[in-house]
Amino acid sequence: MSAKQKFDVHQEITNRIVDAIETAGEFQLPWIKSKGGSFARPVNIASKKPYNGVNIVSLWVSAQANEYPSNLWGTYRQWQERGCQVRKGEKSSLIVFYKTIDFEQENEHTGETEQGERMFARASWVFNAAQVDGFEIETEELPDAPTFDPIERAERFATATGARIEEGGDEACYIPATDMIRIPERRRFAGTDTTGAAEAFYSTLCHELVHWSGVTKRLDRDMTGRFGSEAYAMEELVAELGAAFLCGDLGITPQPREDHACYIRNWLTVLKGDKKAIFTAASKASEAANWLIARVKTQSAC
Repeated sequence: MSAKQKFDVHQEITNRIVDAIETAGEFQLPWIKSKGGSFARPVNIASKKPYNGVNIVSLWVSAQANEYPSNLWGTYRQWQERGCQVRKGEKSSLIVFYKTIDFEQENEHTGETEQGERMFARASWVFNAAQVDGFEIETEELPDAPTFDPIERAERFATATGARIEEGGDEACYIPATDMIRIPERRRFAGTDTTGAAEAFYSTLCHELVHWSGVTKRLDRDMTGRFGSEAYAMEELVAELGAAFLCGDLGITPQPREDHACYIRNWLTVLKGDKKAIFTAASKASEAANWLIARVKTQSAC
């Protein structure tokens, strides 16, 4: 097989996500919770650790498309080691992991041998708990209306970030000049068929908190160098993914935004033009979500 014919994990995952977005509906995204598909952050069955970055999005897309009710995933061998068997005919889902390889090369100018490390992307294929025999999936009946507990948890989370949040005005935004998040008063938020008013409020707030995390004195997230004029679309994609990750951890259903259609067109332009764009966006979103969660834990411990 020639180099041009080798499996390109970046392109394949990008293609799958682009396809999911294009077929998701006018204001719908593949990671928006519906009647099927687990919205909890995907977790590996062997390590018990949650997946990060683009793997969250890739597995959410698979869970949504196939309506898998579990967030547990593992390779064929990992399921076997748990005494479970992947059912015949089940299709695997694609994730990526990075492997560091040591190398030596001769410096063409000095003739000296130099050592270094290179990171290579490797594809891996995993199966959901719903695709195996011998594993009992714990199911949770979702209430028809939002319960107070997850909303209370979200309120504590937002407060503990230390962000300056002001309720008022007609739009949600982060204002860099004053380092403040402004969001319409919570009583102005309305629910939908899949989310309650409080879920809409907190998911919107999570979106702005991700923006807040990216300024120079925090995570210093600058997209202009690589993405140029598309940097705004990339930052919005980071904020939307980061909010979805946070909502998954907090047990909140994200609220589809009225401007999704415009955002999606911009996202697709970026994703189709750069096969690694979704990897960058998901990595930055994961970094922001993890940073906010770690910050809350630190503040709560004080």
